Amino acid sequence: MKRTGPAPEPDADVYMRFMLSHCCYDAIPTSSKLVIFDTTLQVKKAFFALVANGVRAAPLWDSKLQSFVGMLTITDFINILHRYYKSPMVQIYELEEHKIETWREIFLKCSNSLISITPEASLFEAIYSLLKNKIHRLPVIDPESGNVLHILTHKRILKFLHIFGAMIPKPRFLQKRIEEVAIGTFSKIATVMETATVHDALTIFVERRVSALPVVNEQGKVVALYSRFDVINLAAQKTYNNLNMTMRDAIASRSCCMEGVLKCYPHETLETVIDRIAKAEVHRLVLVDQEDIVRGIVSLSDLLQALVLTPAEITESKQ
Repeated sequence: MKRTGPAPEPDADVYMRFMLSHCCYDAIPTSSKLVIFDTTLQVKKAFFALVANGVRAAPLWDSKLQSFVGMLTITDFINILHRYYKSPMVQIYELEEHKIETWREIFLKCSNSLISITPEASLFEAIYSLLKNKIHRLPVIDPESGNVLHILTHKRILKFLHIFGAMIPKPRFLQKRIEEVAIGTFSKIATVMETATVHDALTIFVERRVSALPVVNEQGKVVALYSRFDVINLAAQKTYNNLNMTMRDAIASRSCCMEGVLKCYPHETLETVIDRIAKAEVHRLVLVDQEDIVRGIVSLSDLLQALVLTPAEITESKQ
């Protein structure tokens, strides 16, 4: 069950209006890294390149069609590992040998057009596209040159709002507690035991279509957070052939720059939660009680839905 936000108040639409009055170009940083892959590149080399460049996704260029045809993301890496992994003793041929175009033909089965947006489109339209299509990355493409200018994300949009939205009056509902406004997911929360394997975690990622898993111990207390981005660490360490390792070992082996467990509590205000998620530059907070038992997840998409789309009477689409 997912609940999406506060009851309408006189100033509830302030962030909706803010997003309508700013275009995607406004949110593009003055300097950022963009990696583009040709579809003839080997899948393995592409994932290593993501790691080497510290990016989570790349637009795909088809030389035959002379156009961008899609995105390669960490989700693709997860799907390949989950689909073809047999055991630590068997090499994943499909990861070692396949080209990106081969993987796309097998996995997509049908044409999967690239979802993009223009620089002149409003940030409201960008948020609507991200949430409606259940995607985490939206390429901003110049309609005249056809060039990708930036990959817009939930995180970038919230950061833009956090910086420039400070100049507009804060709506009253920001002072409400999380337990009052009910923004986030509070039931059927996907978690993984620290004694489970990495392959178990990949199965949950694929089947539940979640972007992060609270890792819990035998008492049900959250001890870590394992996100889709952590999975790319397997490529960085070349350990993707051993998915039988426990979550405890996988978490212990990941590099120090990975997301930790950032928590929030039911009594904290919405403003506190937004500040914490924006300043830490993470994608979600784990809602816990006083015993550190997982009670919910508050994600960037939950916040953008509640702050921007719900006031416009656009409800969250269900899968």
